[in-house]
Amino acid sequence: MRPTARALAAAAVFSFVFPAPAQAQKLPNLVEITPRLFTSGQPGADALGDLKAQGFEAVIYLAPPTVSDAVKDEPLILARQGITYVNIPIRFSDPTEADFETFAAVVSSLAPRKVLVHCQVNMRASSMVFLYRAIKLKEPPDAAYKAVAQVWSPHGPWKKLMEAQLRKNGIAFEPY
Repeated sequence: MRPTARALAAAAVFSFVFPAPAQAQKLPNLVEITPRLFTSGQPGADALGDLKAQGFEAVIYLAPPTVSDAVKDEPLILARQGITYVNIPIRFSDPTEADFETFAAVVSSLAPRKVLVHCQVNMRASSMVFLYRAIKLKEPPDAAYKAVAQVWSPHGPWKKLMEAQLRKNGIAFEPY
């Protein structure tokens, strides 16, 4: 469905009146979880090159580096800034408990650094960070889930992973 001229005009006015923060423009679907933990979609090379200036000390990339929109030189761009880079290549069609456990161990090891967790759109990232917050940090799942809901409504294998991990850990919450 194509947007109407009226919708495009309204969006242009909204963008003019309420411009997006510069950081959000460079980091798509950016969600601040805490002042030290953020999730986003795939940053471009320029945005990756600016992360040190924004105080980031580590990046966790949750998509395989072979996906079409991956930045080929991401590890090099980050290394030049002294930023720790970890890739956990989670297949979008088949996230596993092992993926979550690996992610949780990596996030824990990077505390208290300022960390950006990203994937292509922020679906993998928001979901894994939600599980980490609810299961490992024991945060109320309804509060932690709000960050996921800003980006998407998990379904299919992602909803199944969330439900299974929450149930396994005795957490009564139904992702919506």
